[in-house]
Amino acid sequence: MSEASSLPPDDPAKLRAMIAALEAENAAMRAETTRLTAVLKAHEALVQALQIRIAKLQRQKFGASSEKIEREIEQLELALEALEVAASAAREPEEEPEAEPAVAEPAPMRRKPKVSEATPRERIVLDPGDACPACGGELRLVGEDMSEILELISARLKVIETARPKKSCRRCEKITQTPAPARPIPRSMAGPGLLAHILVSKFDDHLPLYRQNEIFARMGADIPASTLVDWCGQGVRVLSPLVARIRADVMTADRLPCR
Repeated sequence: MSEASSLPPDDPAKLRAMIAALEAENAAMRAETTRLTAVLKAHEALVQALQIRIAKLQRQKFGASSEKIEREIEQLELALEALEVAASAAREPEEEPEAEPAVAEPAPMRRKPKVSEATPRERIVLDPGDACPACGGELRLVGEDMSEILELISARLKVIETARPKKSCRRCEKITQTPAPARPIPRSMAGPGLLAHILVSKFDDHLPLYRQNEIFARMGADIPASTLVDWCGQGVRVLSPLVARIRADVMTADRLPCR
């Protein structure tokens, strides 16, 4: 755009029209901001009410009808989560700064994820090169800005083929073959990692087997629901000695933890 076209017009009428249009646009933006603020306040009020209700129910959790209260708590927590997601969607995202500001602004009250030190890390260096893009001079390192992104490597299924060649002795003709490795469930295709994932998803994450069937289908393996049921039952049987040892160790304590 040329410099002349960026200058305001000299006609007072056109200037007044431009001012009126800008004022109308500002008024519309203020109205939208007011509406969003009211929606956020309403969401926050409802969130606080649900939090209070959940706290009251949790205090009564070990009463006569604790199972009913637990179900009600789960439903309220789902509603609370949906409201928090809606309130977050109404907020404008914060833009990533190009560089660290000279004076740090107060950060919003937002909890940062806690990542274990054992979590693998990958370092990506965005090097501008050795020559200045403005004058071509040689660049020297004076520091660096560091940021972190928590990424997920999707789970995937893998078929492990175990080949056991049969060999015969040229002298005595005896057949020799390495014994087959042990499996968690005899004559089953479930590996120990897959079986552990299914059991944790079922009993700890409360993920039904029919949903796990759909997830595995998206990953490329059609595992029938009856097979998943059998794997869970056999997995429980395999782990029963360990469960008995843990139960015996817990019962030796002077006090038992309450859940």
